[in-house]
Amino acid sequence: MPLAHFPSRPTSPPGLRKSQHGAGRLIVGAVVALAAALAGSAAATAAVPAGTGAPPAVVVPAAPATPPAPSAPAKPAAAAKPAPGAASAFGPNVRVFDPSMPVAQIQATVDAIAAQQVDDEMGTNRYSLLFKPGTYGTAETPLIIQVGYSTEVAGLGNSPTDVTINGHVDTYNRCLTADNCIALNNFWRSVSNLTINVTGLDGCRASANFWAASQASPMRRVNVTGGNLTLMDYCTAGPQYASGGFIADSKTGFVINGSQQQYYVRDSTLGGWSNAVWNQVFSGVNGAPAQSFPDPPYTTLASTPVSREKPYLTIDGAGSYCVFVPSARQNSSGTTWENGPTAGRSVPLSDFYVATPADSAKDINVQLARGKNLLFTPGVYDIDSTLEVKRADTVVLGLGMTTLTAVGGAVPLEVADVSGVQVAGLTIDAGTVNSPALMRLGKARGNASHTDASGKHGDPANPTALHDVFFRIGGPHVGKASVSLEVNSDGVLLDHIWAWRADHGNGVGWDTNTADNGVTINGDDVTATGLFVEHYQKYNVTWNGERGRTVFFQNELPYDAPNQAAWQHDGVLGWAGYKVADAVRSHELWGGGSYVYTNVDPSIHATRGFEVPVTPGVRLHGLLTVNLGAGTLDHVVNDTGAPVSTDAVGVPSYVVDFG
Repeated sequence: MPLAHFPSRPTSPPGLRKSQHGAGRLIVGAVVALAAALAGSAAATAAVPAGTGAPPAVVVPAAPATPPAPSAPAKPAAAAKPAPGAASAFGPNVRVFDPSMPVAQIQATVDAIAAQQVDDEMGTNRYSLLFKPGTYGTAETPLIIQVGYSTEVAGLGNSPTDVTINGHVDTYNRCLTADNCIALNNFWRSVSNLTINVTGLDGCRASANFWAASQASPMRRVNVTGGNLTLMDYCTAGPQYASGGFIADSKTGFVINGSQQQYYVRDSTLGGWSNAVWNQVFSGVNGAPAQSFPDPPYTTLASTPVSREKPYLTIDGAGSYCVFVPSARQNSSGTTWENGPTAGRSVPLSDFYVATPADSAKDINVQLARGKNLLFTPGVYDIDSTLEVKRADTVVLGLGMTTLTAVGGAVPLEVADVSGVQVAGLTIDAGTVNSPALMRLGKARGNASHTDASGKHGDPANPTALHDVFFRIGGPHVGKASVSLEVNSDGVLLDHIWAWRADHGNGVGWDTNTADNGVTINGDDVTATGLFVEHYQKYNVTWNGERGRTVFFQNELPYDAPNQAAWQHDGVLGWAGYKVADAVRSHELWGGGSYVYTNVDPSIHATRGFEVPVTPGVRLHGLLTVNLGAGTLDHVVNDTGAPVSTDAVGVPSYVVDFG
C-alpha cells in the first residue's frame, strides 16, 4: 500500500494529514472514503454490542493546522537487546515459553523484543515467540504482548484453545513523527494458534485487542474472547489509517474494521463486523456481513472454493515437536477446529532439517535430496543457488518471518511439478543482480498459454500450496527480479501472497529496483485466496492458465514511472494491475481493487485497472479503482467503468459484475 510523500497544496481534500516521514506513507487516498464510510453509511455506524467496552463512534477529523501531539502507544520502557533465554532446538531467536514461568519474566522478554522491533521496518532481526499449551497471565496480572516488525507470536498446541493469553497481543499505530501515527506500513508480523482472552490495560486500550496491521501481517487460527477485536488503532492520535490484511481459520467476537481500506477474511466465525472503506471480502465466514457490494463494499461468498490451512509447529506432553499439516478442503466454511480436531497429518521434527542462516544453499539441498522436510529458524539466508524441492508432500516452513535473499541472480526457491508441497512463512528478497524469478512452481512451458493436453494435473485433494509467502523488490536494499512468483504447475493454491516492488526504503527508484511482473500464472486450475501485488513496472499479475480463480485482489500501480513514454505499450497507456491472457476461456475473480498514484509525473494515465478477454467463461465480481492523489485511471475493466482522477481523490469507481 502507498508510502509516498504527499505535498500539501490548496486543492487537498479536507481530512488530509500529510506525512512528515522522508517517504511517509500516503494516507490521502483513504480520507474521503473514510469520512463517508466511518461517519455516513449505515454499515459504518453499525452498533457495537453493549457491554463490550467499545470505543465511541469513530469519526475521521479534518487535520488541524497544527495537529495535536498524539497519545503514544504503550511501548516497553527498555530498548535493550533481548536476553538470550533458554536454549532451544531452534536457536536464540526462538523463545519458547512455559506456563510455569513467572508472568513478569515472560513480560520482560517480550517487552525487550518489542522495543527492538517496533520501528525496525527494514532490519535483519527475526523473532519467533512460541507458547507451550497452558494459560499465561491473569486478570490481575495480564500478559501484554506488543508485536513489532519481523515477529511471530504462536501457540504450540493442537488447537487454538490449548494456549490462552489473558491479556493482549497487540499491534498499534507506528508514529513516524509526533503528528503522523498510522498503521499503513505495519507489515511483516503474525499471530496464530492461540486464544486471546482480552483483559488488562486501562482506558482506551482496554476496549479491544488491537491488530492495527497492514500487508503481510496474517492472523491465523486465533480465538478472541472476552472483548472486541479492532483492526485499527483509534487510541493513538484518534482514528487513523491501515491498508488491508488477512484473517483465516479464526473465531472472534465483534470486529471493528474501522479504517482498513481493504480486508480479506476466510473460513472463520465472526461475532459481528463494522465499517467498510473500499473493498472487504469474506469467503466461508460465519457471521460475515451480507453481500452488498458496492454499498457498502462487502463481497461475501458462502464458501471458499479451495482452502488449506498453513502448517504449524506443535509440542506434546513429552516435549517432542511436530509440524501439523492440515488437509485441503473444497467449498469450505467455518474454522477447522471449532467442532473437533483439525484434519491432517502430523510430521515429527526428526523428519525435518532445521536450517540456520549459517547453512549454505548447497547444505540445504543435500538435506532436501535425502528426503528431509525443511524448517528455517529465524534469520536472513543468502541463497546463491536454487533450493530445489522435488519430492511430493515436502513441507518448507519458516519461523519468525524467515527471509531468503537472492545472491548473484539466483532463483532462491523452485518446486517441481509434484503434489502436496507446502511452503509457508517465507519472505523472499531480490538481490542486486537481476533474478529471472524469485520463486518458481513447476517447469516453464513451451508457450505462455496451454490446455489440458499439457498433461500436468494437480491433485485437488492434495494441492501444492503457498501460505504467507511474501516477495520484496527493494526496501531493505537494492533488488532486481524479472518476476517475483512464477506458477507453472497445475492445481496450485496461493493462500495469502504479498508481492511488493518497494515504494519506500533502501534501493528504490524506477531504474533501481526493477521488476516487470509480480505474479505470473501459467498453470491451470490455480486458486488464489488473498492476493496482494503492488507497484510492478508492467502487468502486476499475468494469468495465462485456464480455470483460474481469485478471491480478493489488492493492487497499486507503480508510483514512480518517470513519464508516460516510459509506461505504455502497444498503444495502451500504462499497464493493467490484473491481466487475464487473451486466449483464456475460463477465469473468475471476486473482490478486486486497483489504485493509481503516479506522483513522479501526475499527468500520467493508465487505461485500465483490469484487462480480460470478453468471453462467457471469464467473470469478475466486485471491482473498483481508486485515485490516491496523482494520475488518472481511465477505466476499471477493459473499457468499462468511470475514470478516477484527482477530481475525486479516494472515491472509488465501481463495476459490480463483468462478463
